[in-house]
Amino acid sequence: MQIRKPIVQALFIPGMLFLGACCCNKSAVVTPTPLPPPPVVIHPSLGDVFFDFDKSELRTDAVAQLKTNAGWLEAKAGRKVIIEGHCDERGTNEYNLALGERRANSAKDYIVNLGVEPARLKTVSYGEEKPFAQGHNEEAWAQNRRAHFVPE
Repeated sequence: MQIRKPIVQALFIPGMLFLGACCCNKSAVVTPTPLPPPPVVIHPSLGDVFFDFDKSELRTDAVAQLKTNAGWLEAKAGRKVIIEGHCDERGTNEYNLALGERRANSAKDYIVNLGVEPARLKTVSYGEEKPFAQGHNEEAWAQNRRAHFVPE
Protein backbone atom coordinates (compact mmCIF):
# COMPACT_ATOMS: atom_id res chain seq x y z
CA MET A 1 0.00 0.00 0.00
CA GLN A 2 2.86 2.38 0.79
CA ILE A 3 4.40 1.79 -2.65
CA ARG A 4 1.10 2.40 -4.46
CA LYS A 5 0.52 5.79 -2.86
CA PRO A 6 3.61 7.54 -4.43
CA ILE A 7 2.89 5.89 -7.80
CA VAL A 8 -0.71 7.04 -7.76
CA GLN A 9 0.33 10.55 -6.77
CA ALA A 10 3.00 10.62 -9.46
CA LEU A 11 0.51 9.59 -12.14
CA PHE A 12 -2.55 11.48 -10.88
CA ILE A 13 -1.40 15.06 -11.54
CA PRO A 14 -0.02 14.47 -15.07
CA GLY A 15 -3.11 12.40 -15.88
CA MET A 16 -5.43 15.18 -14.79
CA LEU A 17 -3.47 17.75 -16.82
CA PHE A 18 -3.71 15.54 -19.87
CA LEU A 19 -7.44 14.98 -19.44
CA GLY A 20 -8.00 18.68 -18.88
CA ALA A 21 -6.14 19.52 -22.05
CA CYS A 22 -8.09 16.92 -24.02
CA CYS A 23 -11.45 18.25 -22.80
CA CYS A 24 -10.59 21.81 -23.83
CA ASN A 25 -9.42 20.79 -27.34
CA LYS A 26 -5.96 22.15 -26.62
CA SER A 27 -2.74 20.26 -26.96
CA ALA A 28 -1.09 19.19 -23.77
CA VAL A 29 2.39 19.76 -25.05
CA VAL A 30 3.40 22.42 -27.52
CA THR A 31 6.44 21.34 -29.52
CA PRO A 32 8.65 24.25 -30.55
CA THR A 33 9.71 24.47 -34.17
CA PRO A 34 13.30 23.19 -34.42
CA LEU A 35 15.92 25.64 -35.59
CA PRO A 36 17.69 24.87 -38.85
CA PRO A 37 21.21 23.46 -38.46
CA PRO A 38 24.02 25.99 -38.68
CA PRO A 39 25.66 26.26 -42.10
CA VAL A 40 28.65 24.02 -42.62
CA VAL A 41 31.78 25.92 -43.55
CA ILE A 42 34.03 23.78 -45.67
CA HIS A 43 37.63 24.84 -45.96
CA PRO A 44 40.75 22.93 -46.84
CA SER A 45 42.65 21.71 -43.85
CA LEU A 46 46.02 20.22 -43.18
CA GLY A 47 46.31 16.55 -43.93
CA ASP A 48 48.97 13.89 -43.74
CA VAL A 49 51.14 12.80 -46.66
CA PHE A 50 51.91 9.08 -46.95
CA PHE A 51 55.00 7.37 -48.34
CA ASP A 52 55.93 3.98 -49.75
CA PHE A 53 58.15 1.59 -47.79
CA ASP A 54 61.72 2.87 -47.39
CA LYS A 55 61.02 5.91 -49.61
CA SER A 56 60.93 9.66 -49.18
CA GLU A 57 59.79 10.48 -52.74
CA LEU A 58 56.33 12.02 -53.01
CA ARG A 59 53.51 9.94 -54.46
CA THR A 60 50.77 11.46 -56.65
CA ASP A 61 48.26 11.37 -53.79
CA ALA A 62 50.84 13.14 -51.62
CA VAL A 63 51.25 15.92 -54.19
CA ALA A 64 47.49 16.57 -54.17
CA GLN A 65 47.44 16.77 -50.36
CA LEU A 66 50.47 19.07 -50.32
CA LYS A 67 48.68 21.45 -52.68
CA THR A 68 45.71 21.46 -50.29
CA ASN A 69 48.06 22.11 -47.35
CA ALA A 70 49.71 24.97 -49.26
CA GLY A 71 46.26 26.46 -49.87
CA TRP A 72 45.55 26.27 -46.14
CA LEU A 73 48.81 28.08 -45.44
CA GLU A 74 47.97 30.78 -47.99
CA ALA A 75 44.58 31.32 -46.33
CA LYS A 76 46.19 31.49 -42.86
CA ALA A 77 48.94 33.98 -43.64
CA GLY A 78 50.25 34.31 -40.08
CA ARG A 79 50.29 30.63 -39.17
CA LYS A 80 53.34 28.39 -38.98
CA VAL A 81 53.39 24.62 -39.36
CA ILE A 82 55.55 21.84 -38.03
CA ILE A 83 56.03 18.97 -40.47
CA GLU A 84 56.69 15.75 -38.57
CA GLY A 85 58.41 12.87 -40.37
CA HIS A 86 57.29 9.39 -39.27
CA CYS A 87 58.23 5.81 -40.16
CA ASP A 88 56.96 2.33 -39.47
CA GLU A 89 58.65 0.14 -36.88
CA ARG A 90 60.95 -1.69 -39.29
CA GLY A 91 64.56 -0.55 -39.40
CA THR A 92 66.89 0.75 -36.72
CA ASN A 93 66.09 3.85 -34.68
CA GLU A 94 68.90 5.79 -36.37
CA TYR A 95 67.80 4.80 -39.87
CA ASN A 96 64.15 5.64 -39.17
CA LEU A 97 65.06 9.05 -37.72
CA ALA A 98 67.02 9.85 -40.88
CA LEU A 99 64.21 8.55 -43.13
CA GLY A 100 61.63 10.57 -41.18
CA GLU A 101 63.77 13.67 -41.65
CA ARG A 102 64.02 13.06 -45.42
CA ARG A 103 60.22 12.62 -45.59
CA ALA A 104 59.52 15.84 -43.68
CA ASN A 105 62.03 17.76 -45.82
CA SER A 106 60.56 16.33 -49.01
CA ALA A 107 57.12 17.62 -48.03
CA LYS A 108 58.57 20.98 -46.95
CA ASP A 109 60.53 21.44 -50.18
CA TYR A 110 57.43 20.80 -52.29
CA ILE A 111 55.34 23.33 -50.34
CA VAL A 112 58.16 25.91 -50.54
CA ASN A 113 58.24 25.40 -54.33
CA LEU A 114 54.50 26.22 -54.34
CA GLY A 115 55.32 29.64 -52.86
CA VAL A 116 55.05 29.22 -49.09
CA GLU A 117 57.77 31.01 -47.12
CA PRO A 118 60.31 28.53 -45.69
CA ALA A 119 60.36 30.43 -42.37
CA ARG A 120 56.74 29.34 -41.77
CA LEU A 121 57.67 25.64 -41.97
CA LYS A 122 59.68 23.69 -39.43
CA THR A 123 60.57 20.00 -39.73
CA VAL A 124 61.16 17.36 -37.09
CA SER A 125 61.64 13.60 -37.32
CA TYR A 126 60.15 11.15 -34.86
CA GLY A 127 61.17 8.03 -36.76
CA GLU A 128 59.13 5.16 -35.40
CA GLU A 129 58.59 6.72 -31.95
CA LYS A 130 55.05 8.09 -32.45
CA PRO A 131 53.05 5.58 -34.47
CA PHE A 132 49.58 6.58 -35.66
CA ALA A 133 48.30 3.02 -36.06
CA GLN A 134 49.08 0.26 -33.61
CA GLY A 135 49.80 -3.10 -35.19
CA HIS A 136 52.50 -5.17 -36.79
CA ASN A 137 51.16 -5.60 -40.30
CA GLU A 138 51.29 -3.79 -43.63
CA GLU A 139 48.02 -1.94 -43.00
CA ALA A 140 49.34 -0.34 -39.81
CA TRP A 141 52.79 0.26 -41.26
CA ALA A 142 51.31 2.08 -44.30
CA GLN A 143 49.51 4.52 -41.97
CA ASN A 144 52.69 5.17 -39.99
CA ARG A 145 54.86 6.08 -43.02
CA ARG A 146 53.83 9.72 -43.19
CA ALA A 147 54.59 13.40 -42.92
CA HIS A 148 52.19 14.88 -40.37
CA PHE A 149 51.31 18.59 -40.40
CA VAL A 150 50.75 20.35 -37.07
CA PRO A 151 49.77 24.03 -36.94
CA GLU A 152 51.67 26.06 -34.34
